[in-house]
Amino acid sequence: MNAGFDWIALAEFSAIGLLSGGLLALIALGFVLIYKGTGVINFAMGEFMMLGAYFFYTAHVMWGLPIWVALPATLAAVAGCAALVERAILRPLAGQSVISVLMATIGLASALHGGVDAIWGGRNYEMPTLLPRQPLLIGDVLIPGKVLWSFLLAAVVITAFTVYFRRSRTGVAMRAAASDPVTAYVLGIDVRAMQRLTWIFAGLVGAIAGIVVASMTSLSPALGSAALTVLAVIILGGLDSIAGAIVAGLIVGLLESLTAGYLGGKVRDIVPYVVVLVILLIRPYGLFGTRQIERL
Repeated sequence: MNAGFDWIALAEFSAIGLLSGGLLALIALGFVLIYKGTGVINFAMGEFMMLGAYFFYTAHVMWGLPIWVALPATLAAVAGCAALVERAILRPLAGQSVISVLMATIGLASALHGGVDAIWGGRNYEMPTLLPRQPLLIGDVLIPGKVLWSFLLAAVVITAFTVYFRRSRTGVAMRAAASDPVTAYVLGIDVRAMQRLTWIFAGLVGAIAGIVVASMTSLSPALGSAALTVLAVIILGGLDSIAGAIVAGLIVGLLESLTAGYLGGKVRDIVPYVVVLVILLIRPYGLFGTRQIERL
């Protein structure tokens, strides 16, 4: 064995990267749900994360509600906002060009960002500790507790959504409406209701991810930009693949951790996109995406 190489550091960087990738996969799941259900790339996903985190902070910290009350109240509020967005903004744009819908989501992101800034201000808030911070020591490898528990939470949420889509009647209807809306409509499936439910589920995923990210860092309107870092994940995995989001999240998390550990933080955000670009030259539809996806 080469005594000059720190294998423990490599193991730590790899473990932290893979575990961090779970949270990236959770955020990417929100993008995938919207794209699978409506064919829209939702550039306001980060703002749904931000909105959920602010709602939770208001309910739990400012109003003093216990977590078991504040969390369901937050999810219900975000679900209502997502349903309103689908009904008031996205549905009237049905049949319009892809660019028009994309611009609508970008405008929505700006509106939500400005609204949060106007109501709560632009300063940083300290989110209460929600995940255990006790690190896990495996031999000589130290894994931070917040990274481990964020991965476990992400795994539970992703598994729950996957089982729901595959086993429940509503999940099957959502998949049918997403794959072939015309046939689903003929078979009696309310396609619009399924699309609304897709936005609600994506909003819930975003809210959970936003609360977790804010509790690990801090809460500010800048949280909305966190979802943009997941673009490499959804492009690599495939815009319409939940499995792709999971695998790509782990890959990007690993690349970011190893890059930051050995090359420094300045190139951390560059290397994953370079790797994604190389892979896309071979598989332009992503690792698990369908060939029908158009190149952008």
